[in-house]
Amino acid sequence: MSSRILNPERKRRCNWVGEDERMIAYHDSEWGVPLQDDRHLFEFLILEGMQAGLSWSTILNKRENFRQAFDRFDPIKVARYDERDVRRLLADSGIIRNGLKIRAAINNAQRFLAVQDEFGTFGRYIWAFVDGRPIRNRFRSRSAIPARTELSDKISVELKRRGFKFVGSTIVYAHMQATGMVNDHLVTCYRHAQV
Repeated sequence: MSSRILNPERKRRCNWVGEDERMIAYHDSEWGVPLQDDRHLFEFLILEGMQAGLSWSTILNKRENFRQAFDRFDPIKVARYDERDVRRLLADSGIIRNGLKIRAAINNAQRFLAVQDEFGTFGRYIWAFVDGRPIRNRFRSRSAIPARTELSDKISVELKRRGFKFVGSTIVYAHMQATGMVNDHLVTCYRHAQV
C-alpha cells in the first residue's frame, strides 16, 4: 500500500486517513491546525480521553452525539454535572458509555476551569509548553511518528499534578497533534506545508 492516499483532486494525504469521508474532512480541515480556542481545546481533551483504547474514527463518527450529550463541550456546564448526568450519559448509546471516562470528563472540566482561572485561558497555559509555536516535524512515514514524546510525558505529569484524569502521555500527544501544537503531517502530505 502506498504511503500516500490520493483524492480525486490528486492531493497526497497522510496514509492513516483512508477513504472515510469524515476522516478525510477531519484531516483536511482540522488535524494539526494550531488551535487556541478554549472550547475546542476542551472538546479535544475530552474526545482524546474518550478515544483511549479505541480508534479515532469511532470517536469521530460519534462526535456530534458527544457535542449534544456534553452541552457542546461547554466546560462550565460539564463541570456542574452530577450523578444524574452521569446516569444520563451512561444511558446514551450515541457516545462511549464508560463510567470512568465520563467521570473523568466532568473532573477535567473542573480542572480546566481552574487552569483558566490561573492563566486566563487554557490555551495560554497549554501552548506555553511549546513557547506558543507549533513543533514542526518532518516525518516521511507513519511508523516514524511517535505515540508519545518527552514533552508529552512532561505535560502529562503536569496535568495529572493538577488533578486531570485520562491524560497519559499518549493521550496528551494525540491532543498535541489534533490541536496543532505539533505538526505530524507527513512531509509527503499536502497539509504539511499548509499548517
